[in-house]
Amino acid sequence: MKKKHILHGRLQGEKKSFWISWIMKMAIVFMWESRSARVYVFTVLSVPIHCSYCSFSSGALGDWEHRVEDYLAALMKELEAIAKISEGRKADTIYMGGGTPTTLNADQLDRLLTCIDRHFVREGLLEFTVEAGRPDSITKEKLQVLRNHGINRISINPQSMQQKTLDTIGRKHTVEQVYEAFHMARKLGFDNINMDIIAGLPGETPEDMEDTLRQIALLGPDNLTVHSLAIKRAAKMGQEEREGKRLTIIQDEIGTMVEMAGNKARQMGLFPYYLYRQKNIAGNFENVGYAKVDKAGIYNILIMEEKQSIIAAGAGASTKIILKEPVINPESKKKKKTSLIRQENVKAIDAYISRVDEMIERKGEWLWR
Repeated sequence: MKKKHILHGRLQGEKKSFWISWIMKMAIVFMWESRSARVYVFTVLSVPIHCSYCSFSSGALGDWEHRVEDYLAALMKELEAIAKISEGRKADTIYMGGGTPTTLNADQLDRLLTCIDRHFVREGLLEFTVEAGRPDSITKEKLQVLRNHGINRISINPQSMQQKTLDTIGRKHTVEQVYEAFHMARKLGFDNINMDIIAGLPGETPEDMEDTLRQIALLGPDNLTVHSLAIKRAAKMGQEEREGKRLTIIQDEIGTMVEMAGNKARQMGLFPYYLYRQKNIAGNFENVGYAKVDKAGIYNILIMEEKQSIIAAGAGASTKIILKEPVINPESKKKKKTSLIRQENVKAIDAYISRVDEMIERKGEWLWR
């Protein structure tokens, strides 16, 4: 309780903006109790289908279903290698998200989580988050698998509770499925559920946002993350805009939506605990996470501070290694020194499967130096 209170207390300090590059598909995060906390991010293949605003490095399941087993084998090989290099270190938190981990079937999900249980120390674990994400990928069987493996924080992300909007942006699920997935999770005992919504989705008005917030409040999540629409170059929506199919996104309306969301979050007993900016975000807005006291996402706080290593596995995974002493940056032409080494796994799924040994070797060169 004391640690959580301290984390919550950080929110009262100075607000800062962060630029974050998200290149995850599905993620699992570990933090260690050591001289400096370590964060591990493991990314996993698959989303049911790409939403038009999304540029995350992930593969639509329909295109890659025939390679899921090969991908899981490569991913678990990388996880095992990271665990071996990190032997004796205890995790503080685990995070699995970025795309839609629950697109995996229950057996695949169980095997992946069993791999983590087998190779990583769970003693003293504070938080284990899984991005259940798309409600159309959630089943009772999969949620039970998560419960069996000790996951204590999940996300069920509608982005909007307006069916017209879900259809427009390519979310192939219904508003009713959001309710069903949320109530199913509650019945199975999940008492820390996050929900994501986006302000500025095409065609939405402040009145639509007001109704979305009303429905979210009826569900009563423990966390609410409010995003302002950011269209990346790789996103379908961004491609359409460059082709001249401009989207009508009015900045003052988005500002109204963001303000409405903040007010509603406070009425729900949720308080801001982290914020960050993304490139290409609409207007001068930030993404803000709200949470009940003692339900703040620990990983979300620590990734913002960039004071611990983030070790990432999977296609498109981005690793950040914090060194004890500065070294000459191998990517610097002027041979400047740095205490932060960045390493990117290849994004192409086929390439990752065939080159996983190379990804492992590159991490081993710098990890825990």
